Amino acid sequence: MPLSPRLLVADQVAGSLRVLDLPHGRVVGVVEGRHLAEHAGFLALPGGRTAFVDDLAGELVVLDPYGPDAGRPMVAATVPVATPAEHIAADPAGRHLVVTTGLGRSWEAWSDLLTAVDLGAPGGPKAVRVRTRRGEPGVTVLGGGPPLVVLRHREPGSLTAYRHADLMGAAPACPPASPAYEAPLPDDDGHGDAHDPVTGRLFAAAGSGVHRARRDGDRLVREEPLPWAGPGRGYYLRLDPARRVLWSCVRGGPADPGRWPEWTNDAWFHALDEGRTGRVPLGPGLVFRLAVAAHHVAYSRVHPDGDELVLLDRESARVVARHPLPPMDGAPKPGGTPWDGVQRRAVAASPGSPLIAVSRGGHGEVHLFDGTEPATTLEVPTPLDDGGHLAVIAPDDGAEGDPVGR
Repeated sequence: MPLSPRLLVADQVAGSLRVLDLPHGRVVGVVEGRHLAEHAGFLALPGGRTAFVDDLAGELVVLDPYGPDAGRPMVAATVPVATPAEHIAADPAGRHLVVTTGLGRSWEAWSDLLTAVDLGAPGGPKAVRVRTRRGEPGVTVLGGGPPLVVLRHREPGSLTAYRHADLMGAAPACPPASPAYEAPLPDDDGHGDAHDPVTGRLFAAAGSGVHRARRDGDRLVREEPLPWAGPGRGYYLRLDPARRVLWSCVRGGPADPGRWPEWTNDAWFHALDEGRTGRVPLGPGLVFRLAVAAHHVAYSRVHPDGDELVLLDRESARVVARHPLPPMDGAPKPGGTPWDGVQRRAVAASPGSPLIAVSRGGHGEVHLFDGTEPATTLEVPTPLDDGGHLAVIAPDDGAEGDPVGR
């Protein structure tokens, strides 16, 4: 019998993770005592495995959601890493990983620790911590030779490259790491990273556009940035590895976060092979992360007048469905920020499945859609405060072709 898709439901506040068989929601695995680093998210690895960082334990955890079906453990590996985890990425082979650190519950940047991981090291997974510079760096790990780690820094903006092997060979006690190459970025507001393993290009979102670079040995060759094709900017980038399209959401409107219901939102896309760029209006309010399914790209939109799931056709890049979502107790309100002390929604999908999942923060519910049609509502025993975090996995879906945590 072929394996069905599975849904990972993480409640980072309650400290639990459940694996559900889809579409019926049968629980096939529970991992308790794990507090997922929500900003770093889940990272797809080859073989249907998934990695995440436990922010409380200070560990990288590799899950094998289909492992118990073949007599393997659900938790395939763990290795110590520095936290609070900001971003996580892997090389195209899924062996060499990097975890950056961010603010956590601090209001100012304080950690300069970077963790390099080798999941295939002799004797088992190995991790080494080094120092770079304080901030909230994004990260990609380029192939095309010995893995090259590229940090996207801001304030001041730069792309800084390190040989992964050099990081793994660092001495104990977190020494400063010496970059192999560094180049300035024209913006100090970078936020959002992607990596296309097919061409080796990396992409970094900033106010002036999506900056591009490709590897040349241990150096980076800069290319012309991609425009946002109108006012506003995107704060998130995601690669559709099957259609080879970059996706983001461009936000416009007032800078005051208390006026978030007035923000404008456009789905932004760039077809990597065709060079075609476009935007599609989504509606006002808070739209941030997105998910790529077999036939659609999904965005959740939060607004005082009602939340909704917005679905775009992956081929035509046009809106084909808008589904109202049940309101959340503790939802963001006008006049306050839409991310501090309020409930949120997580959205997830797999490029190998038509299923799309969106959470109802504070209610312990996940709404499941099959293509453009509502399928069912799944319930978990924890509230999913802050929206929780979700991942949909399908056998051989190629999700590891997007080697940046989401």
